[in-house]
Amino acid sequence: METLNKTQQVTLHPANSRGTANFGWLLSKHTFSFGRYYNPDRIHFGALRVLNDDIVEAGMGFGTHPHDNMEIVSIPLEGDLEHKDSTGNTEVIKTGDVQIMSAGYGLTHSEYNHSKSDRVNFLQIWVLPKERDIEPRYQQITFEPKDRRNKLQTVVAPDDDQALRINQDAWFTLTDLDADHTINYQKHKGSNGVYVFMIEGKAMVNDTELDRRDAAGFTDIGELKLQASEDAKILLIEVPMIESPF
Repeated sequence: METLNKTQQVTLHPANSRGTANFGWLLSKHTFSFGRYYNPDRIHFGALRVLNDDIVEAGMGFGTHPHDNMEIVSIPLEGDLEHKDSTGNTEVIKTGDVQIMSAGYGLTHSEYNHSKSDRVNFLQIWVLPKERDIEPRYQQITFEPKDRRNKLQTVVAPDDDQALRINQDAWFTLTDLDADHTINYQKHKGSNGVYVFMIEGKAMVNDTELDRRDAAGFTDIGELKLQASEDAKILLIEVPMIESPF
């Protein structure tokens, strides 16, 4: 289901409308067309091309595979993720960390559940780059949850030394809101859109109610008002509104 509210320029993607891939070792929910899931109405939201909600069983993972010309962000929600890539990085991405990989002119990498006993749940997000064929780059930062408690915490940005650097005019922001708390998000760039993903809880975003794992894309709106109706964890992804990724 995809609902377009024309008066407010809101595109709603309920959690139960996402595509599903279940391989036993991997359960993945696809917000946008990915792999075997194809929906011509769900190709992208501006430069945001992929938002996968992945659960990987203990000791399992994605073997070595290639990427190019994509900004890839990983956000663990539960458990730890092991990363290796062809640029020489071998890292464990823990809950609280955020990772970015600028694939540039090309690299290979693998991702595995670091635990032999517990599953890992992480968000895998792809953003189309501003500049193509750059040198591949990897970065990882641990962010303190207390710094987003009823506040906005920028974790990815093109121009912020405290955040991961992205090769795009895009900003990723996290906030953990207590029930009944309200916070406003002001866009960094007027022509951008903002995609709101409700990780946990429930909140009103302007006049749109979002429940756990619901999402909505907002365009032609300068500011978003987020009001939690229960404790909520929210991800905001601000991206340029390109017409087509292809």
